Amino acid sequence: MTMQNNADAARHHIETLYAQDICAQNMGIQIEHIDIGFARLSMKIVPHMLNGHHRCHGGILFSLADTAFAYACNSEGLAAVASRGSIDFIRPALVGDQLTATASVRHQGKNTGLYDVEIINQNGKVVAFFRGYSHRLSPPISDNTLKKNQPNRQGE
Repeated sequence: MTMQNNADAARHHIETLYAQDICAQNMGIQIEHIDIGFARLSMKIVPHMLNGHHRCHGGILFSLADTAFAYACNSEGLAAVASRGSIDFIRPALVGDQLTATASVRHQGKNTGLYDVEIINQNGKVVAFFRGYSHRLSPPISDNTLKKNQPNRQGE
């Protein structure tokens, strides 16, 4: 498989995930670039994302970084989830800021991986650094696998 085919396959896997990622869609997260072990996403900070100090809530920044991490570690088509994640907040994000989260693989073993994510604002200033550890599940990512693994919420 060529490099371009790998990138195309990675993008297909992540577009499959994104189609069912209601949280990312509702947050306005956009896919900028996907490759094997790599994801670049963007999002604009809007008023409902602010905390009491009129700054972007840390949970929103964590969610953006976690989504970039998830897309990078699922890019090979093997289903993976986070086993651990941490974030360091460097500077505040404000309403109107356009953020970009770039996730890159540092190590990917058979079952576990290590990924770093950097969030920058529209001025290229670092907003946060995130580190995530992944654990691969047994099923590969496919349209059918994702639909089959949807939780049944009837009766709750």
